[in-house]
Formats: sequence, C-alpha cells, structure tokens
Amino acid sequence: MTPDMTPEPCIIAVAITGSVPRKKDNPALPVTTAEQIESTHAAYEAGASLVHVHVRNADETPSSDPEKFAAFQEGIRRHCPDIIVQFSTGGRGRALEARGAMLHLRPDMASLATGSVNFPTIVYENPPDFVRNLATTMRDLGVRPEIEVFDLAMLFNTADLVAEGLILPRPHVQFVMGVKHALPARRDVLEFEVAKLRELLPGATWTAAGIGRHQFEVARWALEMGGHTRTGLEDNIRMDRTTLAPSNAALVRHVAAMAADHGRPVATAKQARAMLGLKESMA
Repeated sequence: MTPDMTPEPCIIAVAITGSVPRKKDNPALPVTTAEQIESTHAAYEAGASLVHVHVRNADETPSSDPEKFAAFQEGIRRHCPDIIVQFSTGGRGRALEARGAMLHLRPDMASLATGSVNFPTIVYENPPDFVRNLATTMRDLGVRPEIEVFDLAMLFNTADLVAEGLILPRPHVQFVMGVKHALPARRDVLEFEVAKLRELLPGATWTAAGIGRHQFEVARWALEMGGHTRTGLEDNIRMDRTTLAPSNAALVRHVAAMAADHGRPVATAKQARAMLGLKESMA
C-alpha cells in the first residue's frame, strides 16, 4: 500500500452461537431465535457486517431445522436489513444429509468445508461427493460459499472445484486456526496458506478465524496482512483468561478497536457486500 492509498476496510464476521458452547459455559450464548436476533443486532451495531449462523434445539443441541434458520433470517432482516447472513453447513451433531437442508432459503452465503479433517474428538466428515453436491446447490441457488480451510488440502480442493465451475471465481476463503489436530495457530502457517491462496486463486478474498485463546492473536495477524477477521462466542467465550465475554457485541467491539489500532477501517455491510461480490441489500 502506498502512502496515499486508504487501507482496505476490514470485514468483521460474528459467529454468534456455533454447535459446541453451552449456556453453562457462558450465559451470554444466544440459543433461542429471539436471543440470536438480539445478539446479532447488537453485534451489527458494534461493527459486524456478516453473521455466521448455527441454530440449536431447545436442549441446546445442534439443529438442522430449516424453520429455525428461516425464523432467524426473517427476524434479522427486520432489524439489520443489509447484514450478510451466512448459514453454517457444518457437521458437529448434524446428519450429513441434513446439513444443506436450509439452502433453499437463499441466504447471502453459506459455509463450505472442502475436505475432511480430524477435530479434537471426532472426524469432521466432508466426503468428496457431499462437497460437490453442496457446492453445486449453492451455485445453482446463488448462495455464495465461504470456503472453510482447516488444512492445506482443502485449499487445493477448492482450486479444483473452481476449475470445474462448481465454485464461481474469486471465492472467499476462511482459514480456521487453533483447532487441535488441524491448522495450528502460527503466523508462518497463515502466511504460507495466504501465499498459496494467491498462487492458486488470484483475486480471492480471505479471512482468518482463531479458536479459543488464539482468537485475538489470529485477528491481529489478519489485520496486519490485509485480510478480514471473525470473532464471536462460537469460537471464543472469553475476553481474556479470567473474564467471560459479556456478549458477541463485546467481542466485535474488541476486534473493531484492534482494527483501528492497525489503521484498518471497519467495513460497513454495504462495503462488505461489494468486497465479497454480493448483491446490495434491497432495504
């Protein structure tokens, strides 16, 4: 960047719930639809322009119920019409055949892991045919995938899917760091992955998500390297080692302050849509 260039705005994604934390871990975790809408609205006002959504059953277990996704999407559109809504097709506690059951609702985006990987206690299964079918469905419905990269193979798999036309050019890629048995949270690893991304998929946008205690450290690397960031109670329930995060909004405010310290303006939802190649909100 030359001295007369304005730094690229940073998109802050907020992962509000996930499938692992419970209210016993942090009472601020939003589980019901109403809680999720309220938490997302506050995070949006704090600077988040994209919300990553999992839904839960009444007993807090992960759900694939399309009606829950629909209720969230309808509700958040009333409060934050231009926020980017991204549904999770992730696999913890959800049957393989149900993970894309909500895509007909046509959210702006959906997550897409392009390979299988070990997690701390399970194998996160994403068989090749399943990935191809999900990618095809997203493409045909106009849902932009966010490629979830948990190891290097997933990046090369993504390049193959782009070459086949199953993922449209200039994909958006998220490097997930700090999950045990997957990508370690090391800056040299992120730098290597980003270099390979630029080689394999020129023009792709990218973000980085750090899990647990790595969240703010990975966010700093992404800010310094020109990428985007993700925060939220799905990935990290604490502000620091001894303090629980009081809300998703508090985590977003912390990352927004980090962005300011690094000279990166926080992207508005309109700016984020333009950077990710999404249509403008009809609001």
